[in-house]
Amino acid sequence: MDVAGLITKEGWRLGRSPRTIKTYIYVVEKFLRTYHKEPHQVTKRDIENHLLRLQERNSSGNTMNVHLNALKFFYERVLKKKLTVNIEFAKVRKSLPTVLSKEETSALFSAISNPKQQLMVKLLYASGMRVSELASLRVRDLEFNNNYGWVRNGKGGKDRLFIIAKKLKNEILARISQNKLHSADWLFPGYNSNHISPSSIRTIIKTASLKAGISKNVHPHTLRHSFATHLIENGYAVTEVQPLLGHGSINTTMIYLHIASPQLLKVESPLDSLGTAAREVRIVKTVGVRSDPLDAA
Repeated sequence: MDVAGLITKEGWRLGRSPRTIKTYIYVVEKFLRTYHKEPHQVTKRDIENHLLRLQERNSSGNTMNVHLNALKFFYERVLKKKLTVNIEFAKVRKSLPTVLSKEETSALFSAISNPKQQLMVKLLYASGMRVSELASLRVRDLEFNNNYGWVRNGKGGKDRLFIIAKKLKNEILARISQNKLHSADWLFPGYNSNHISPSSIRTIIKTASLKAGISKNVHPHTLRHSFATHLIENGYAVTEVQPLLGHGSINTTMIYLHIASPQLLKVESPLDSLGTAAREVRIVKTVGVRSDPLDAA
């Protein structure tokens, strides 16, 4: 049985990302090799035992979820075989995503000397796109007259708009003209008539962050997180940011409210006003202001 081919075909049909499909293939093929079974020989008990073994090895919640999702996808979506597993999803510790400050973002750009590479990273931040969406961008997806572009077949198989920053518009147009790119061409071509690989963009960003002296763990999605957080810091509502990120639920976008700088959100700590209130009380006592007897009534 061509496990990889079947997962790839169904994954593309359902709009799964290339990275997710690759992960599913790895998990399922490793599972079958480990237990020396053909796909049709696997039982519900086999999958339960596999997940329990992972649990016994103190595998992380994220690893447990990845294995469970991959096996359920293969058997229930691909093979149409009901192998409902009575194991609850492992709880994954929720942590706030890493975000760059505006100063760090500028430093990251400055650390990239190659014009093409710098444009890619700037566009990634300016649009809030995922790295796979940027890599697969075509010239025809850009509508310069309206200052927006289209993410085609994004996560969940959806199309959505993204902003073309005014500062990048002429730079993108110059790139298209200088490289004689046509409507159907990739904006950032790679090798063998394909687009640049997401892994190449990750390497560019990692190298630049080290050169810029940024101590945070910076990767392409860090720029997406920074895009959303900086928009909220600039005064845009969560409801305005949500469609730009392509989030199906506003609850997913709400996390950026917890990251945005309190100072820029004009939130003041109560401690800062506590000293002022105390001074006002001392001033009243010093001048000997009497309270009206009626005030006590």
